[in-house]
Amino acid sequence: MIRLKDIANRAGVSVMTVSKVMRDTPDISPKTKLRVRQLAAQMGYTPDSVAQGLRYKRTKLFGLVIPAATNPVYARIVMAIEDQAHEGGYDLLVGHSLNIPEREEMIIRRLLARRVDGLFLAPVYRMEPSAPIYEELLRRNIPTVLLGHRAPFCAKFANVETDDVSASYMAAKHLIGLGHRRIAFFTGPPAAPSSQERLDGYRRALREENIQWDDRLIFTAGSTIEEGEKAALQLLDERPSATAVQAVNDLVAIGAATIFLKQGLRIPDDVSIVGFGNVLVSEHFRVPLTTVRQPKLRLGAAAMEQMAKLLRNERPEVQRLPAEIVVRDSTAKPTDAPKI
Repeated sequence: MIRLKDIANRAGVSVMTVSKVMRDTPDISPKTKLRVRQLAAQMGYTPDSVAQGLRYKRTKLFGLVIPAATNPVYARIVMAIEDQAHEGGYDLLVGHSLNIPEREEMIIRRLLARRVDGLFLAPVYRMEPSAPIYEELLRRNIPTVLLGHRAPFCAKFANVETDDVSASYMAAKHLIGLGHRRIAFFTGPPAAPSSQERLDGYRRALREENIQWDDRLIFTAGSTIEEGEKAALQLLDERPSATAVQAVNDLVAIGAATIFLKQGLRIPDDVSIVGFGNVLVSEHFRVPLTTVRQPKLRLGAAAMEQMAKLLRNERPEVQRLPAEIVVRDSTAKPTDAPKI
């Protein structure tokens, strides 16, 4: 293991000088800094991050907890966070909650044991008004940024989110503008605030167009492709005379579309369908999906801005970013009588 003493002996300078070069203090000349750093690189010197963390009370580590790496919504958000963290000299420790509260708490505690400088959390939403681990984060004043909407149990944390009400409203207005009046809505997990906001946006668009609310057009679909398939089968079984489906996210929309196509329905001739999220697969699905484009990279960048403020002991404002609709091949004017 290469030590500062070894570099100092080779460079012909004091150990203190080498230490100051590594800390980039201003009282060492640029020429000396360049020579010592080049020599350190040649010798294979690697700073002891644990020792540095103990010395400066910063580990240069962030913890990040998301439901799963397989969830495509988080891919670009995490990419933006990691990119900016790297630029600031930070590394990310990533954990997957699998949307299980107990697993989420265990991961957070492990990250705290690693003395992370801050946490990025995609919360596991629950109906309870409080959660012990989140209360502990507040008591310990751990810099924490939520990747998503706040709920009662996490209402006091900084967060970044999409304006889901307006985005869902735009999606419903798109379908209404094409002439659809019987629009089924596939909802998400009931505890997730984003699910409620997207349903609210849909309802707002119906009210503006004086379209009567019909409970028979609302189906619980969760958040996965498999749950979208189940909701589509239920829709086909009940046949509430719908000409279009608006889904809570792209995975649900793709699951539903897959079932419709297997049943011989044509998209968009027999049924139009709209997703939410604009994940990569939505553009390359058998019928490219009309959807809402979430600003994922900007959400990740905004989360890092929030974290930087927290590390400076500032209180950041909620970041609520707009989204936009992307029209592709899965929506069109209704033609004949409803097929579902």
